[in-house]
This record gives sequence, C-alpha cells and structure tokens, in this order.
Amino acid sequence: MKLMNKGLLAGAVLLVLAGGYWGYTQFNTVATDEPTGLLPYKNAKVIDLGQQIYAANCAACHGDNLEGEADWQQPKPSGRMPAPPHDETGHTWHHSDELLFKLTKYGIARLSNNPAYQTDMPVYEEVLTDDEIIAVLAYIKSTWPAKVQGRHDQINTGR
Repeated sequence: MKLMNKGLLAGAVLLVLAGGYWGYTQFNTVATDEPTGLLPYKNAKVIDLGQQIYAANCAACHGDNLEGEADWQQPKPSGRMPAPPHDETGHTWHHSDELLFKLTKYGIARLSNNPAYQTDMPVYEEVLTDDEIIAVLAYIKSTWPAKVQGRHDQINTGR
C-alpha cells in the first residue's frame, strides 16, 4: 500500500510540474512558439514592443535601420569598438539567443570576467526587464532574411 501511495504521489508531482510548465509557456511573455531559441521573432506584438524599445535605447548607436556605426570592425581612437550593425551584415546573428540576451543584460566585461574591458555599450540589467531585452532581440531577428533566421535557429540548437 505504501508503494502505491508513493507512486501516486510521484505521479501527482509530475502532473503538477507538467501543468506548471505548460502554464508558464502559455502565459509568460518570454515564452515562445518558435521552434528554437528564446526569441519570439514572429510574434507581432512582441516585435512592435521591441521596435519601440530599440528606438528609445539602441538606435542612437546601432542606427535607426540596424546599420551600426561606420567602420564598425575597426577600433575608434579611444580603442573601443564602434557599435556593430544588427542587420544581416553584422555578427549579431552568429551568436545564440542566450548569449545575445546575456551580453545585453550583463555586458561583455562581466561575461568575459574581465572588469577592465572598455566598451560604450551600456549594461541593461537595471534599465530593461528581461522581457524588454527579449523583445528588442526578437525585433532585431525579425528583420533578418529568412535564410539568416534559419541559420540563427540552427545556432540555437547547436547544429
């Protein structure tokens, strides 16, 4: 009898966990119906929000049209790198959703464990919510050609 009760308890716990996960994926704005990755880049509502946040927080450096700063692959006289483009000509799509999120939220210095690293890119941890960062990244990805989006999806799956 005790073994049966443990089995029922384990089944009930699994059912609650599965239901909780389903609820999270259905109602959390971070969740996505995309086949891979973190970014809901086909969700019009998220993309619209991301475009607004990008215009207010990112466009001044990365450009209104995601074009980045001129000569973005060459250091400025300060030694810092210019803002790269976020369109398909840049390297943004070469990085997984998770890495793009962490770079935006925490910054390169923290992620590389190099506090001396100098960049003009702000850290957005205290500026934007996680959902807002994801919305911006989803907006950026939504502008890429389908072939680049597909390649980026492969990067997210490790293929």
